[in-house]
Amino acid sequence: MAKVVVIGGGWSGCAAALTARKAGAEVTVLERTDLLLGLGNVGGIMRNNGRFTAAEEIKLLGAPELIEITDQAARHKDVDFPGHRHASLYDVNLVEPMVRRKLESMGIELRFETRAVDVKMDGSRIKGLLTADEEWVEADVFIETTGSTGPMGNCLRYGNGCSMCILRCPTYGPRISISRRAGVEDLLGQRGDDSYGAMSGSCKLSKGSLAPEIVECLEKEGVAVLPVPGEDVSFEKLGYKVCQQYALREFAENVVLLDTGYVKLMTSYYPLEKLRKIKGLENARYADPYSGGRGNSIRYLSMAPRDNGMKVEGVKNLLCAGEKSGLFVGHTEAIVTGSLAGHNSARLFLGMPLLNLPRSLAGGDIIAYANEMLGVPEGLKNRYTFSGGKYFEHMLKQGLYSTDRQAIEERVEKIGLRGIFEVKLL
Repeated sequence: MAKVVVIGGGWSGCAAALTARKAGAEVTVLERTDLLLGLGNVGGIMRNNGRFTAAEEIKLLGAPELIEITDQAARHKDVDFPGHRHASLYDVNLVEPMVRRKLESMGIELRFETRAVDVKMDGSRIKGLLTADEEWVEADVFIETTGSTGPMGNCLRYGNGCSMCILRCPTYGPRISISRRAGVEDLLGQRGDDSYGAMSGSCKLSKGSLAPEIVECLEKEGVAVLPVPGEDVSFEKLGYKVCQQYALREFAENVVLLDTGYVKLMTSYYPLEKLRKIKGLENARYADPYSGGRGNSIRYLSMAPRDNGMKVEGVKNLLCAGEKSGLFVGHTEAIVTGSLAGHNSARLFLGMPLLNLPRSLAGGDIIAYANEMLGVPEGLKNRYTFSGGKYFEHMLKQGLYSTDRQAIEERVEKIGLRGIFEVKLL
């Protein structure tokens, strides 16, 4: 049996582990913290705009588990907020144990507090990974889903310092770029002013610190939109955000709050004194990152060059997914790329051609589109998501956006890929 090791237990790593396991591989996930899902523990937004289409596609392709879990954990469905329609908001307090149990039930080995720090190469193949505990972990195929943040020096150099976020680098150690250790140069995303990186796009507020009427609105409607005093409106800050789908005028003129169990504040950071000027937020405090009044984590500083089958260029047995594989934003995007990488790990082991999802699917199109944009200078300044920005505009032009489940099903049936991720190859 082929041994596949997934480095990183975020949404993309979990998706990769599931499809690699379904393909018949023995799968181990190395996660440097004590939680799966990484930024998924503070995210929560699914099915907004084109993410609905992509979620239905991935279910039909044979990787429904993670989408079904986020649906089951949803606190609110069909929520509209500025620039976004039919969003589903999962409870960030419930979802991680649900995912953990699913992976364990499928026989996937989860190794927490296990940080990969180096590689042993055999020519252009990775023979094994060295952990921070000085253990060598060998496998036939590796999948890197370590994201694009860290080490802490990046947040200091390109941001406003370590913001004490859910990634908890001071405790669990910095994320290491495995592809770079294997000799592949990292790609760096840029901001509009050509500086590197981008700031995480939202913060979490403690629900108990808000006025009762705000909490009541959030729990009933899922969303609260509060006007910002005119003297505090800042359009400049929109350019720092990872999440360009939320870099809209309405997000500068208002504070947009979403109920994900905590209260998701849709801005990279917001000075606490100014936040407390807004009616109902007089006692507000941050839950993640703890320094959300000043800054947030910096991302997109470590992408790997890859093909559309998710294989890293220059390393024979390394695939990648999630932010590691391009300027993708969001959980759905991570699940799509991770599912493909996991399935292709079995094909790579067998010497089969890797599966490329066709561009008649939103999932296949975004993977190819984001790759094309990496070769264009302006492309490094954009982020790619089904939910907004440049890619959603492209998705609309291509006629790929749909909320019609039957039409999406017919699309997947037409290309003959229904259930492809359920096929056991090994």
